[in-house]
Amino acid sequence: MTPTRYHELRTAVCERGFASDIEWSETVTAPQDADTFAREYIFVVCNSGMKAQIAVVIFRKVMGALERNEHPSLVFGHVAKANAIFRVWNGRGDWFRRFADAGDKVAFLETMPWIGSITKWHLAKNFGVDVVKPDRHLVRVAARYGTSPQDLCAQLALATGDRIATVDTVIWRACNLGLISSAGDKGTVACTGDAHSRPDLTPEHA
Repeated sequence: MTPTRYHELRTAVCERGFASDIEWSETVTAPQDADTFAREYIFVVCNSGMKAQIAVVIFRKVMGALERNEHPSLVFGHVAKANAIFRVWNGRGDWFRRFADAGDKVAFLETMPWIGSITKWHLAKNFGVDVVKPDRHLVRVAARYGTSPQDLCAQLALATGDRIATVDTVIWRACNLGLISSAGDKGTVACTGDAHSRPDLTPEHA
């Protein structure tokens, strides 16, 4: 993908109402406190395997339960995820300190309960780490250009001045909107779902 084509997609994504996603990706920073750290973790766990619209509803119910000092399994039927969330929320101060001290923050995130080889990249992006989430959609697009998601996004970031994570967000959203497909052309929508979306998770919205 050329930088010119990337800029075309970036402009189209903004015109379709997703400029705030790009702005957030360009300005996101590491969490500054344990509560923010835990909320981001909880949303990614809730989001895993489902659409973001559904995950937001579950997330808000879970946060409500935690703020009432209730176990999240009372409002979230996935017991394993609820238990993981409860464990991290109760130990959020320690998890936050360990993340802040970690040399390899992405590797550390994979040690957290219910964070795996793909979701660690999702969470890392939300924590301000400048990385790509190599889900199947980004893998397909990168393969069309004979490269990897990381290399594709890194090359475009170097050429355009955007963060690597922002390039990832633009390409994924372009797929989601049907602007490109895994074949690299307008037409068939190859990328679906909302795994790269990130709603406002501040307490007043939770």
